[in-house]
Amino acid sequence: MSDVTYGVVPLEEARTLDGLTLFQGLLEGRYPAPPISRALGFGLSEVERGRVVFTYTPLYDHYNPLGTVHGGIAATLLDSVMGCCIHTTLPAGKGYTTVEIKVNYVRAMTDRTGPVKAEGKVINVGSRIATSEGRLYDAAGKLLAHGTTTCLVFPI
Repeated sequence: MSDVTYGVVPLEEARTLDGLTLFQGLLEGRYPAPPISRALGFGLSEVERGRVVFTYTPLYDHYNPLGTVHGGIAATLLDSVMGCCIHTTLPAGKGYTTVEIKVNYVRAMTDRTGPVKAEGKVINVGSRIATSEGRLYDAAGKLLAHGTTTCLVFPI
């Protein structure tokens, strides 16, 4: 990830972009990756309307006192992909924020888990409320965690 530029798209410019265009630009490097992706070590790897995929390799630095990757990492990955897949469906001038998130943990991650994939898919996008689901898999395709979200859609 060392060749990645980090930052935020200026709000004035973001307002002019529909969500899919923004995320395609993020994937292609035309826009900077958000700083949280550097802090936690995850990145956007696939995008289409209503679906996004992030990748992450579990780190020892993210361990909790019990010797596994903190559940907040899985929750953050799921929150991110579930919100971002909604964003890919929004027209220019619309934004969103998470209102509610539910996460179910199935398997623990460690630094031996290897690369994981978080995938978010839209369930429904209305004029004010949107819902989506997310799944977190290891490289062998085993489910690690899954969740759902409700987001509020609003003008930006």
